[in-house]
Amino acid sequence: TAETKELPFDQAPPGMLGLETALALALTELDLPIQQVLAALSWNPARAVGLGHLHGRPIAEGEPANLCVIDPEATWTVSGRAMASRSTNTPYEGREVRGRVRHTVLFGEPVVIGGEAQR
Repeated sequence: TAETKELPFDQAPPGMLGLETALALALTELDLPIQQVLAALSWNPARAVGLGHLHGRPIAEGEPANLCVIDPEATWTVSGRAMASRSTNTPYEGREVRGRVRHTVLFGEPVVIGGEAQR
């Protein structure tokens, strides 16, 4: 529940925010080339679980419309309270990071528009 996740970091149940900060932390903290980050966060995991035929494909007619539009230069400050997750715990609270997801489309349906979850 939201209440059990509103505890101080060391008292909350296991788990923390991660997906919403993964791109920015990879770009900021690891300073990896964008292609390597995209492979690590998208294409390689899709292939590892047998979904390579759906993700990381060319943008073309007849291909699945699974897209993520990112701004690799956008800077922002991590705030657990501003995340879409019910959990607010993050060890990166207050850290300025670089790289932001702007839009996500999954099977042709918008999932994130302008950084805001649609579902």
